[in-house]
Amino acid sequence: MNKAFVKESDDADDEEDVPEVVLPHGVNYMTRRGHAAIRTEFEHLVKVERPALVQVVSWAAGNGDRSENGDYIYGKKRLREMDKRIRFLTKRLETAVVVDPAAQENLEQVFFGATVSICDSDGMHATYQIVGIDEANAVEGRISWVSPLAKALLKAREGDSIRFQSPAGWRDIEVEAILYKE
Repeated sequence: MNKAFVKESDDADDEEDVPEVVLPHGVNYMTRRGHAAIRTEFEHLVKVERPALVQVVSWAAGNGDRSENGDYIYGKKRLREMDKRIRFLTKRLETAVVVDPAAQENLEQVFFGATVSICDSDGMHATYQIVGIDEANAVEGRISWVSPLAKALLKAREGDSIRFQSPAGWRDIEVEAILYKE
């Protein structure tokens, strides 16, 4: 198909595709574990995946007509996606403030990195660790420090009752235990 009928861009400025998570105060708090995971992904992309992909793209470019060369077209597209991810990870690492929960001195209150056990008004018990935006995973019990629940829990103490607005409506919870560990 003629390029006139296909919207294909070789520009690296396709950043409108990725919604940027706005960091409060421009700071990206994260635990050591979260920082290590992002650093590992970044290094793997830069040192392993990108060089291998560049090699495939240059091999495909040497095969002649690039307009119908699937390896070349797909490789260039994948290279743009990878470069976009590398830029994203670079920004995250540059703004990172690594917080070690085990070094917290005020153990009676909930702060970043705390693992908090709660009980809601229905008697359901749950445990969450308050972590950075990029390392949040509700299935594993890690919630972002900017989530409604985490914001409600910040500075709470054991035994405190808290009412907060969740996406499902108003909820009442009680803080049962606070623990600081990595």
